[in-house]
Amino acid sequence: MIDETKTYGSNGFRKRELVITTEEQYPQHLLIEFVQDKTSLLDSYQVGQPVKVSINLRGREWTNPQGETKYFNSIQGWRIENLVPSDASNIPPVPPMDAFEPVDELNEEDHDDLPF
Repeated sequence: MIDETKTYGSNGFRKRELVITTEEQYPQHLLIEFVQDKTSLLDSYQVGQPVKVSINLRGREWTNPQGETKYFNSIQGWRIENLVPSDASNIPPVPPMDAFEPVDELNEEDHDDLPF
């Protein structure tokens, strides 16, 4: 999910949220905030596109009117990179492992210039 940029308060604070889903056995859905001038970094990305996001973890303390202290965490993005190069069509495919045949005749007396 890539949300629209939202502006808050009289000072013009801007925030844009991105949800990424990790690729692992138990995928995680992580909400990442991009703030101020970093909101425009998301303009050229589409939902479903594989990306790498660089983040900072932020934490803050807040005391409510009853005197109870609460703690809040946020994940703040500061860079996003496309994991699929735009010229991926020019990259030759990697041959499958079974494309290489094992050596049938190996003569251990052949000269070997390897140092080990």
